Formats: sequence, structure tokens, C-alpha cells
Amino acid sequence: MMDAQSNAVLFETPLLERHRQHRTARVTLRLRSDEDVVGLRKQVRERAVAIALSLVDQTKLVTAASELARNTLKYGGGGEVHLDTLADGIRNGVGLLFVDAGPGIVDLDSALRDGFTTGGGLGLGLGGSKRLVDEFEIDSRPGEGTAVLVVKWKR
Repeated sequence: MMDAQSNAVLFETPLLERHRQHRTARVTLRLRSDEDVVGLRKQVRERAVAIALSLVDQTKLVTAASELARNTLKYGGGGEVHLDTLADGIRNGVGLLFVDAGPGIVDLDSALRDGFTTGGGLGLGLGGSKRLVDEFEIDSRPGEGTAVLVVKWKR
């Protein structure tokens, strides 16, 4: 079961404040195990349904969330995700910020390229996730950690 985390910050990143003015709700969840990933997928789907995302967009967002959560576990050694409900006055959205205090990504350009992997997978995680969402930002510093922000807006 997933529990709310404390306010301790794993990795200081400006992405923590991105979309702050549009945030109507935020819950912070731990990412320590596969069970946490399953719980996150459920909560992301519930948020997507609540803002009436299409089934296709729900699936894209849940898929991106799953990929990024698994990266947080595998490469970052676990971390947390901030699940945001967003409203900018014109549209509603769901934002996810994955944060870890892992080793960071040394070569970000390569990591975003399809086929690049350091873990023996297909190398579609970051680049594939980027294609599934409307907004994608990453902040990674070797030796400090990684933060990945994704947003899906209702069309």
C-alpha cells in the first residue's frame, strides 16, 4: 500500500515548483517496490478519469507513469512521485513529478534516444514516455539525482 511521504526533499530541483500556480491538488507517494508502481497506476487512472481524459489519453498517461516509476526504482534506487491535479483556467490536466536521489544521468541526450539503455532493456523508457505526454521535462545531475516531470492535458 502506498502512503503519503514526509516533506523531505530527495533531490532539490526547480521542477518541484513547476505548474504551482495551476495546481489544485497534490499527493506525494513513495516508490520503493513494484506494489507502489501498481498503486500509482491506479491513482493516475483515477485522476485521469476524474478530469475526463479520453481512454486513449488515460492509457498514454498510465503507460508513461509506469515506465517512469520503474525507472525511478531501477536506476534511482526508489524515490517518490508527486501526483498533481492541474487547472489553468482553460483546461485541466494531470501532472506527475518523479524524484529520486540516485546517481543521476550522465548523458541525458543519449538517455532520451530510443534504443539507449544501461539496464539491458529496450531503451524506450524516457523517449517513449516523452512521446506519450503533452509536457516532459527532466532535471538530472550526476551524483545528486533525477527529476522527471510529465503532464497530460485534457483536449
